[in-house]
Amino acid sequence: MTEAYIIDAVRTPRGIGKVGKGALAAMHPQHLAATVLAAIADRNGIDTADIDDVIWSTSMQKAQQGGDLGRMAALDAGYDPKVSGTTLDRFCGGGISVVGFAAAQVMAGMEDLVVAGGTEMMSLTMTIMQEEIAAGIMPLIMGSGNRRLQDRYPQSHQGVCADAIATLEGIGRQALDDFALESQRRADIAIKEGRFARSLVPVHDESGALVLDHEEFPRPETTAEGLASLKPSFGKVGDMPVDLDGNTARELILRKFPDLEIEHVHHAGNSSGVVDGAAAVLVASKDYAESHALTPRARIVATANMGGDPTLMLNAPVPAARKVLEKAGLTPADIDLWEINEAFAVVAEKFIRDLKLDRDKVNVNGGAIALGHPIGATGTILIGTLLDELERRDLRRGLVTMCAAGGMAPAIVIERV
Repeated sequence: MTEAYIIDAVRTPRGIGKVGKGALAAMHPQHLAATVLAAIADRNGIDTADIDDVIWSTSMQKAQQGGDLGRMAALDAGYDPKVSGTTLDRFCGGGISVVGFAAAQVMAGMEDLVVAGGTEMMSLTMTIMQEEIAAGIMPLIMGSGNRRLQDRYPQSHQGVCADAIATLEGIGRQALDDFALESQRRADIAIKEGRFARSLVPVHDESGALVLDHEEFPRPETTAEGLASLKPSFGKVGDMPVDLDGNTARELILRKFPDLEIEHVHHAGNSSGVVDGAAAVLVASKDYAESHALTPRARIVATANMGGDPTLMLNAPVPAARKVLEKAGLTPADIDLWEINEAFAVVAEKFIRDLKLDRDKVNVNGGAIALGHPIGATGTILIGTLLDELERRDLRRGLVTMCAAGGMAPAIVIERV
């Protein structure tokens, strides 16, 4: 098989995912995706007619985010109309999966040049959910309405799952707040030192006016006292009905863990931020890169996917990391930097503890707690962030993984060339 090279990675800044508050909230998702598609082609001098496919990730494929965003955004970006596009949903994990799929196509010799990436306008998806609630439509969880599935694998609310995992693991609120505070501190340093500058591309509207050119979500003024003052977010959620039979999120977890008394420890300050954003990675074969004078920045060493207990939902990143390391013939000691998505503080904290990792090698520039988590785009963002930091520190290998709804986790190992 040929190598699959990462030629470049770009992303938008992340805007606050709230209509009337976030700078990107008035954008069309296709235009936001087109921003990174155009940037990655332009700055690498790519003739878009050479691109074999655009593989895109979007989790909530409704309204403006529906209708194959990958294809529509490529057309909006001015790509040659012969460039096809597809859009997939692996919930939070899609942004990693699209890069893995692109790499597989290239390594198999089926394609030579692929753009992979993702978009999530959470300002839009939150609006859709609010409109559905106002119309009397219950925002149901995955598997809801499928009694056979819910009997076999009861699936609850992610925030309640995070609290349940923290309770089961004996990880208290203080440890989670400490992790969140460090995420804010690291993100603040990264922004001030310009560590994201290489990948970041500004967003302009259709008139050419600048919409956003910086991270909008971080709260560097966060303090330990401020975090300690926040009330847990998911206690009331745990007692809300989440399926057509009226079961609550708590009841669904207690089916599997009947003696568990869930301690609610997650809140807005130690959970991922709601934001809008898009990102893209350019993947090429060795032959294409050499024949077009493109300088590869990294090669994709291995990818893997893993499922776990869908009732707790968030625990698959550790087995996914172990699986991808085995595929790559590596051990944790061979990884210089790690990116584990901070969906909730307990996910990253448990990951570090289970793999006995050096904290100074994990999420070194902060994570989604400080910067936000645009669902379908986050995995692609993390790959670009990791690559930039490997180069900045002159290190070799990195691993990216993240939890996804339904109890899944994709993982990828990249190596500088």
